Amino acid sequence: MIAPVPPSNPSVRGPGFPEFVALIAMMMALNALAIDMMLPALPAIGDALGVASENSRQWVITAYLLGFGVAQLIYGPLADRYGRKPVLMAGLGLYVLFSVAAAFTTTFEALILARLGTGLGAAALRVLAVSIVRDRYSGRTMARVMSLSFLVFLGVPILAPTLGQLVLFVAPWRWIFGVLALAGSAFMVWALIRLPETLAAENRLPIRFARIAEAFRAVVSDRLSVGYTLAMTAITGSLFAFINSSQQIFFDVFGEPELFTTIFGLMAAGIAVASLTNARLVERLGSRRLSHLALIGFIVSAAVHAGVALSGHESLVSFAVLQGLTMFCFGFIAGNFGALAMYNMGRIAGTASSVQGFVSTTFGSLTGFLIGQSFDGTAAPMTVGITICGILALVAVLAAERGKLFSTVETASRPA
Repeated sequence: MIAPVPPSNPSVRGPGFPEFVALIAMMMALNALAIDMMLPALPAIGDALGVASENSRQWVITAYLLGFGVAQLIYGPLADRYGRKPVLMAGLGLYVLFSVAAAFTTTFEALILARLGTGLGAAALRVLAVSIVRDRYSGRTMARVMSLSFLVFLGVPILAPTLGQLVLFVAPWRWIFGVLALAGSAFMVWALIRLPETLAAENRLPIRFARIAEAFRAVVSDRLSVGYTLAMTAITGSLFAFINSSQQIFFDVFGEPELFTTIFGLMAAGIAVASLTNARLVERLGSRRLSHLALIGFIVSAAVHAGVALSGHESLVSFAVLQGLTMFCFGFIAGNFGALAMYNMGRIAGTASSVQGFVSTTFGSLTGFLIGQSFDGTAAPMTVGITICGILALVAVLAAERGKLFSTVETASRPA
């Protein structure tokens, strides 16, 4: 049971603590569902819409991620100017509208455009979740809300492919997008009734190009911000490479489609366990020590996996163990790299989060797509690509830290 916690900002009224956590968690879950739920349906989608190349089916994932990444630059300033709730409702409206459009498309090109639009709407959920929590809570209570909500976000990828498979058991693949539309509509009604506007009118900021440009300049001129954002981009690219390639590997390489959702869920569970373990250890060991050690483990496990795949000795067991270990290391990296990228960005946290999210998601999704497009009937291209991503992340970290790893001293390149 979640104990009641009074808001740090008592002027903002709204639902109690448990319901508020559930609202924020649902905002995160809608995004995760839109990425992973249709993975089992990609072959059926390709067959129904006449997709000649199996690799082209990956656009169903990548188009969504591109829309999701690019739009993050827009929602931050809009929410600071017009308030959280109107912008959230607009984003949800796009999410529902384009999910419905995806369900009724008759060509693959139209489906890709619909998925791009869905991602544009979903970006509002990512940006506003943190903003709304920050408006109502602060300090350790804010951290507690985000941690509890993030548990749901970590759990959804474990269940999403299975949910998609369950839909396919009882309905055509189009109903996967229908379920996304229904979930988005249900949350829209819930938020419309129960979630108040959390940004006071006197705290709203005008949209001024000079102010936004200055904030952007600070983000791209800070060594830690740039270094860890680039490192996060490379690591995100490895995750999207796995997501793009996983269905084809299980179906075409191993011929075990019935095991796809189970093993995919176990790997997602590994990321969740690592993230929760990281939350327990990070205050004692520090973000640098944990993430740098995990990055080395990531590179070693990915390189071993690439060696196995290139040698022609890959099996379902070796894939599950080595890829699972690589993804487990990922769970210790992602949150810490994000925190380190924000180290000097406190004064412009909203804009910094938008810029860093735009870079890591947009270019990470493109990297993952390029690796996925190199699928050749084996797991080798994916494993080699993930290894290269890990090495590039290490180069970026070394640049950010001036060649020193495992530092326990909180250094800053320049105050933002």
